[in-house]
Amino acid sequence: MNKIITVLIIIFLTSFAYADENMKIGSKGNLSEVTRIIKVIMYDNYYEPSSFQIKEGETIKFEVKNAGKLVHEFNIANKMMHMKHQPEMEMMVENEILFADFIDYDKMKKMAKIDKSMGHSHNNSVLLEPNQKADIIWKFDNAINIEIACNVPGHYQAGMIAKANIN
Repeated sequence: MNKIITVLIIIFLTSFAYADENMKIGSKGNLSEVTRIIKVIMYDNYYEPSSFQIKEGETIKFEVKNAGKLVHEFNIANKMMHMKHQPEMEMMVENEILFADFIDYDKMKKMAKIDKSMGHSHNNSVLLEPNQKADIIWKFDNAINIEIACNVPGHYQAGMIAKANIN
């Protein structure tokens, strides 16, 4: 019986450490703290640049443009967070908010009143139609295992992922 309790305690404590590690993605940055601007172009299922070299604690302004023919997302997170976000994106397709090449913003606004996740208003992410631009200011404090990814259904699986190397 003592062994079972010990194992359960170890699993419980390990899950907190794992959860804490997976939440380390940084935070919304301030324009006055930006140390560098990175221009990012999203094409159909890849980013340019395809990886990012980032210093720990650096605040970056990402100027993101969708040059593809499809809707794309620029999302700063880790793999676990991307996996949790993908069903929300699928729901946006099912609710006819998100289409291959456009976003129904009126429907998005209405659905967000019912389900906040349908509003896609995240500080670490932009969802863009073709030819749209947006900026994200992000501070890479306490950030590990970061991926920049598109969670539009099928895009992550097709490899629309860029690695953020933080040192």
